[in-house]
Amino acid sequence: MNHVPYLGEAVSLLTAACWSATAVFFARASGRAGSPAVNMARLTLALGVMLVLHTALFGSPFPLHAGPRIAWLAASGLVGFSLGDALVYEAYLILGPRLTMLVMTLWPVFAALMAWAFLGQAMNLAKAGSMLVTLGGIALVVGERGGGGGRRRPGRFALGLALAMGGATCQAVGFIFSKLGMTGGMGPISANLVRVVAGFLALGCWQALRGELLPNAGRLRDGRTLLLIAGGTTCGPLVGVMLSLYAIQHATYLGVASTLMSLSPVILLPVSAILDKERVSPRAVAGTLVSLAGAAALFLL
Repeated sequence: MNHVPYLGEAVSLLTAACWSATAVFFARASGRAGSPAVNMARLTLALGVMLVLHTALFGSPFPLHAGPRIAWLAASGLVGFSLGDALVYEAYLILGPRLTMLVMTLWPVFAALMAWAFLGQAMNLAKAGSMLVTLGGIALVVGERGGGGGRRRPGRFALGLALAMGGATCQAVGFIFSKLGMTGGMGPISANLVRVVAGFLALGCWQALRGELLPNAGRLRDGRTLLLIAGGTTCGPLVGVMLSLYAIQHATYLGVASTLMSLSPVILLPVSAILDKERVSPRAVAGTLVSLAGAAALFLL
């Protein structure tokens, strides 16, 4: 099975499909129950499954052997799962899943800049040019009368963009922290469990202190909302993450696999047109492809 050519690349496409489904599920669930309730519910579900999986694979529910590296991974979960995803889910409500996922293609740009600034990784003209291409593609889409044919109020649209960019920044920071935490042989499943635990505890404590924990839980009595959250959690933190790890492990060309995993905005073009009755113009399609070309160049160069 390990010798099948381009198996990792094929799995990368399935990963992109999972990310797309996750965006649709959580956007709809957030519209029904509110993004704080959805974020807490999916972390709770993901945590339960991850604990069972870690115990089955490694004989213990938690990687206590991790030592000081837990701090970096916990920080990654705090920034990525609790803060970053909270921003993204709010952006879903304003921009919709397609535009939010498009803006999220900025995270490799932010990660590359942070790696250059804080980790001393090389930054050449080709990478800088790729970043500009990515930014240009996104600007091409969002500059189209507010990115939605004038249906969105300018102030709300600007807020949605800021939220999505904040989510992309948090994902980049979480990526850097995860890289530091996994240095020395920490496996990705154990690392992801630490991140989920940190995100769960941070978000749970924050909502409890604000008196929102029980009211948010009360918003989840609707069976359809619970099904949407279960679907999003399955496609994202569970199956999506596992597929992405498998793709990275078995890819012939890691840059190609990473690029294919970033195709969610392209997949969401017809999905948004069919499910949300959203008008997807040729300019939006062109901008999405340009943005992904820039992100692909960042991975490949």
